[in-house]
Amino acid sequence: MELKTKIDAEEGTQEITITREFDLPLELLFKAYVEAEIVEQWMGTKVLKLENKRHGGYEFETTDPKGNKHRFSGVIHEFAPNKKITRTFEMENTPFAVQLEYLDFEEINANTSKLTMHVLYKSVEVRDQILKLPFAQGINMAHNRIQQILTQLK
Repeated sequence: MELKTKIDAEEGTQEITITREFDLPLELLFKAYVEAEIVEQWMGTKVLKLENKRHGGYEFETTDPKGNKHRFSGVIHEFAPNKKITRTFEMENTPFAVQLEYLDFEEINANTSKLTMHVLYKSVEVRDQILKLPFAQGINMAHNRIQQILTQLK
């Protein structure tokens, strides 16, 4: 399966850049990150809190196949509709430190848009640990679900 989501991880840095073009209008792609009902669908998670504003926050909860609940949360530091979201991301009960995420949304044309995520980790070692997980396949699958779900809403 082709990975449409591209991940650039320059050796020796504590960051990655994730890019994906969607066959979706910009406003619809942005909704995938700010409307709780849509977030729940593509992430397969329950949205406990989603405050789309500067200094707002979010909290999501997911249940694994064994029935264990996992929460992840963060603070939204910058929120510009249809342009950008800057936020932190933290997953409870994991050894990974908080990461900083810059999400930039760009219109390519009326029916195509692009998401660029710049993610900063605490260290090169943490970033490399994340990349050893099935990270690329997971984010590609999530982005595929965004495309599929929102295509039905067009």
